[in-house]
Amino acid sequence: MADYDVFNGDADGICALLQLRFAEPREAKLVTGVKREIDLLRRVNAQSGDRITVLDVSLDKNRDALERVLEAGAEVFYVDHHFAGKVPGSAALKSLINESPDVCTALLIDHYLRGAYREWAVVGSFGDNLKKSADGLAKKLSLSSEQVSLLENLGIYINYNGYGSNIEELHFAPDQLYKLLSQYQSPFDFVTDNRQQFQKLEQGYHQDLGAAQSTVALLVTDSVAAFVLPDEPWARRVSGVYSNQLANDNPDRAHAVLTVKANGNYLVSLRAPLNNKKGAATLCMQFPTGGGREAAAGINDLPVDMLAAFLDQFKTAFNR
Repeated sequence: MADYDVFNGDADGICALLQLRFAEPREAKLVTGVKREIDLLRRVNAQSGDRITVLDVSLDKNRDALERVLEAGAEVFYVDHHFAGKVPGSAALKSLINESPDVCTALLIDHYLRGAYREWAVVGSFGDNLKKSADGLAKKLSLSSEQVSLLENLGIYINYNGYGSNIEELHFAPDQLYKLLSQYQSPFDFVTDNRQQFQKLEQGYHQDLGAAQSTVALLVTDSVAAFVLPDEPWARRVSGVYSNQLANDNPDRAHAVLTVKANGNYLVSLRAPLNNKKGAATLCMQFPTGGGREAAAGINDLPVDMLAAFLDQFKTAFNR
């Protein structure tokens, strides 16, 4: 019998797994990658009796692999907040799926564990740009404003670290970052003991974000804005958190950040308006390689000849 922990390499996936393994320790093979690598379950060659935990990756994007491991006789615990589609009926599958725009996987695990490791749930929620949800959780912990700010920054930096076209473009490989974080049941202890690693993420984040903020908008209206970033590692690293910052700064506007890829196509990060968190996944799923959730979604490879169509549908979808 083997155990596998399959998780998204962003803040939400990492913080969800941290909480779960503090509560239910298990020596498991870690299966993760850059944030946009979501078809992770295909990498698991399951045998009968294996136990597989899957966190923060779309069930719909892993459907074939999920059915394969279930047929092989594995037990699966699946927790996620992205579009799932029909959940397979199997006694060997336990799922916690909630596609609400104010929910993330770290929050689902926090509820599952009744707040046992809530500080990490706050970090994951901030990382997934669920500021109101994170603030609500933080109030239950009676944290100071300085402590809340530190958890918010840590969540943002961990999330930022997950973006890139490959592991080499990241500051830390997600599995290695998870292993480092897993030594600390409190994120405050992690920051205290690992100032150098924290500062590496912090400095990289601010440097890359500064470069992104110097770009000129491709499209701006009262309802939508779109920006194009170049085919550079810094641009791929910052695309998601830059999208989040744009959304936070302009909560009534939808935002698309398109990063040029080596093949000439675009990687798209899309954010629905924070004051009306819907429509992002619906739009992205109309294009090949698109998916996500209603508040935040993306397209992994938007063909260059579909750019005009995307921008037209973007404006139509969010026009007020």
